[in-house]
Amino acid sequence: MPDKQPPYMQVADRIRRRILDGSLAPGARLPTVRELAAAEGVAVATLGRSLDQLQVEGFITTSRRGTFVADAPTAAASAYDRTARVLRSGSILGEGETMIVTSAELVRPPTYVADIFDTEPGSQVVRREWHTGTGQQRTGLHVTWYPGYFAGAVPELLSSSRGDAGQLLARVLTKIGRRVEAGRDDMHGRDADKREAAALGLRVGAPILAGAHRLWDDEGIIEYGEWCLPSRLVIGYEYTFGDPTA
Repeated sequence: MPDKQPPYMQVADRIRRRILDGSLAPGARLPTVRELAAAEGVAVATLGRSLDQLQVEGFITTSRRGTFVADAPTAAASAYDRTARVLRSGSILGEGETMIVTSAELVRPPTYVADIFDTEPGSQVVRREWHTGTGQQRTGLHVTWYPGYFAGAVPELLSSSRGDAGQLLARVLTKIGRRVEAGRDDMHGRDADKREAAALGLRVGAPILAGAHRLWDDEGIIEYGEWCLPSRLVIGYEYTFGDPTA
């Protein structure tokens, strides 16, 4: 389907994606406007509008010395971004992003999680808790859940080793022979509880953005996740609409 966004937004999306993936690291200097315009195949004026958009969003800064990727992370990857990254590169992590797994176990889930996976009473599911960071900054606390039988195919689901934990979802999809076909994100602002504040380096009661996501195919839910991040960070993702008359 052709991209219906204005050209300057298409260019901004491509540059934003490189920043989120870590291809453009914090503090990196961007080429000149003319060089970027030539590389993107657009007019200088169009490229200028793209950079204006990214500056408003906090992804870049400008000065007399040039245009740079913002030093402190101001943006975090959404569940959409992380899943798309898995499908592109096999990892949920961007370049320079770290991940620490604090727990990985089979548990009897809360009722709402059991309902999401449509499990039998008393069945167990995999619960993994982990947090992400960039440099010295903690950028997110995450809990991901999977059907219990996934652990038989992918024993690493029950490991808290750092290793290549960022590639675990890709390994799950390969081992169980399924592919994420659709997903949904829900999010809301609220205050951090004691556990969340400790994980993110915030005071208890500090404002955070919290959310949940579901990834599925025609066989059912593959992954359910809950996450929260400091209010200084922003998340965003792109989407397209099909023909409403189809």
